[in-house]
Amino acid sequence: MKAVFRFKSAVSAVALSATLVAPGVVIAQLGTIAAAQAAVVSRVEVRGNQRVDADTVRSYIGITPGQNFSNADVDDAVKRLFDTGLFSDVRISQAGGALVVDVTEYKIVNQVLFQGNSKVKDEQLSQGVQSKPRQGFSQATVDADVEAIRAAYRQIGRDDAQVTAQVTDLGDNRVNVVFQITEGDRTRIAAVNFVGNSAFPSRRLRDVVSTRESNFLSFLTRNDIYDEDRRRADEEALRRFYYNRGYADFQLISSEGVLDPATNEYTVTFTVDEGQRYTFGDVTIDSAIPGVDAATLQSSVETRQGDVYSAKEVEDTIIGLTERVAGSGYAFAQVTPQGDRNFENRTISVVYTIDQGPRTYVERIEIRGNERTRDYVIRREFDVSEGDAFNQVLIQRAKRRLERLDFFQTVNISTAPGSQADQVILVVDVVEKPTGEFSIGAGYTTGGSTGGGPTAEGSIAERNFLGRGQFIRVGVGGGRNSRDYNFQFTEPYFLGRRISAGFDIFRQTREYDEYESTVDGGSIRFGLPITEALTSQLAYNLTREKYEYTDECDRNENGVLEISDNCSLAPAIVTAIEEQSPWVKSSVSAALTYNTIDNQKNPHAGVFATFSTEVAGLGGDAQWVKFTGRGSYYKTLSEEMDIVGVLALGAGHVQSYGQDLRVFDYFQGSDRLIRGFDYGGFGPVDARTGDHLGGSTYFNASAEAQFPLPVLPQSFGLKGALFADAATLYNNDLRGAVGTDMEWRASVGASVIWASPFGPLRLDYAVPIKKEDTDDVQNFNFGISTRF
Repeated sequence: MKAVFRFKSAVSAVALSATLVAPGVVIAQLGTIAAAQAAVVSRVEVRGNQRVDADTVRSYIGITPGQNFSNADVDDAVKRLFDTGLFSDVRISQAGGALVVDVTEYKIVNQVLFQGNSKVKDEQLSQGVQSKPRQGFSQATVDADVEAIRAAYRQIGRDDAQVTAQVTDLGDNRVNVVFQITEGDRTRIAAVNFVGNSAFPSRRLRDVVSTRESNFLSFLTRNDIYDEDRRRADEEALRRFYYNRGYADFQLISSEGVLDPATNEYTVTFTVDEGQRYTFGDVTIDSAIPGVDAATLQSSVETRQGDVYSAKEVEDTIIGLTERVAGSGYAFAQVTPQGDRNFENRTISVVYTIDQGPRTYVERIEIRGNERTRDYVIRREFDVSEGDAFNQVLIQRAKRRLERLDFFQTVNISTAPGSQADQVILVVDVVEKPTGEFSIGAGYTTGGSTGGGPTAEGSIAERNFLGRGQFIRVGVGGGRNSRDYNFQFTEPYFLGRRISAGFDIFRQTREYDEYESTVDGGSIRFGLPITEALTSQLAYNLTREKYEYTDECDRNENGVLEISDNCSLAPAIVTAIEEQSPWVKSSVSAALTYNTIDNQKNPHAGVFATFSTEVAGLGGDAQWVKFTGRGSYYKTLSEEMDIVGVLALGAGHVQSYGQDLRVFDYFQGSDRLIRGFDYGGFGPVDARTGDHLGGSTYFNASAEAQFPLPVLPQSFGLKGALFADAATLYNNDLRGAVGTDMEWRASVGASVIWASPFGPLRLDYAVPIKKEDTDDVQNFNFGISTRF
């Protein structure tokens, strides 16, 4: 409660009155003490109190009988009583030798109730309001709660929700606060329009912003809710999109969301001025620090003459140069880019100037808005701490890291003056968002060794477990003849260092025509980032495989295996079931992953490549070394038509030592190698049964062009693709294996890719154009997209 006091001179006794003129504002009138400016009372009387003990009131006043007090003492007494939040009115007067304190207590809230709500639960609304049971009642607080409830409904797209508050007096100075809610209809986004764009079509720009037009699946994705914060984030996304593609003069003229009351729909419009497209001109480094040789820093420059201008490449260069110079002992060095536009040839020459910045230190880091996320989860993303040299580049890097965590709706880092001239305070303001995920996926496979049929999977994941930044996931899946169970846990900062550690536990069961398998296993893994794009991983893996015959392949009463017409297994498979089950694999694996993909859900540019090796033989039964590698290169072929090209390569080899490979140790053909063939449907086969036995070596390649599907709205998330695949799977030392030479297969086809609420799904139709007589064809494949 804020109090503003006005004093009037008087010769008589003290007279103080307080009147509430507006929520949160008190105007008090005080007659001064006698002309001597001091008085003495023999006692302090408290009146009007019902719940608060009189001695408690006296303790806040601070005026004791027998001691002198002045106007300032009374002023302070009134302020202290109001600051307790217990009283709505306070009057202090002098009656003879007594100081009389008249108080009016706030009523106590008995219950806070919500009526008429179904889209937002009581628990969520209770967390958002300030009125609480067993606390003092305040009309100003109730009015603020009404606005908070309306804001909660705006966040779920119900802008016309009506909220009123009713206060019911229960007697005994107690009240119930009831919020009556009329939820109204859900607002939608009818259109997301762009005005002034010519270099990029509106369809391409709609893919840049996060605001989406409403469609029949919007109730699942919830990305068609109009929100001012989201619109401002979209503005920044558009700026970065243009700046990174050469349009250094780009300006966002305006953006607005207009609601049509008749249809309860928003129309969101972004008006832009694209400007001209630039390329890099001369790129030089100018060092003003003695001992820092500009020539030695050229390897840290990401910008190249003749390349399309990119603000991101400029930022990366600033970071690289700053780190190099700081690593040489110049902690306060600053790198400042200076651009010189040439409007005639549309180039921008950049000079990176390196000089000594002001000696400023970080006094402390203040974090605000993190109600759930622990402070240390945010602090550890900073490469600076209290007492370190202030470095704006490292601050911006920390901001990007915090945004990549995907824990927060917004992240803002600002500075405030410290206690001394060379000290600054970093203020980190975050707005948290839900980090739990529940996903469901479905697919359908035709044919295959497990008979094909519908498949489904579901998982529950939490990216910020208990606010500690940990990842946890539980998943189940399966089909007609398969079951999968898995559990994952990852600690991203093991032992306080930027090293991830985690473990996986899983079980897989498969039922084939003649036998069934059960694989139980787990792994312990560690990950280490080498650069922003390059990461490494080391893991220990332990699995136990068990194979059993089905009813089609059973033993008679004498224990002899009966091979019927329905049970015609290759000798290598019989050996694996008879002699090599159960089978324990104990291995270590290491991997390097390079990832510069611009958007993991909808990539348009960048490289994703991974190389791994696994060595089995640290105990257990398996003894082999396996090498695998794959990479995908994405490039936008046409910005205007939003056509993206994808080139992919892969290879693998497994080599035994000490003992021969089992049939189940070989690579099997799959749609990840080449589409148009059944799983395990190509490569070496058994001469007698025709069963595919897999191969120890494979190579594969793919070329694909992805494009928007015409007519369909972009908000549906559907794209088309045309592709050509080639692969070979060869080498097999098992007895009876034929077709072990390198023979290439090839296929062409088309796909429909759907960025569904359940995850990325795709339908492939492929036709083999080069195959062998022993190959099994599968034209259709529908399932979760896992191309990288």
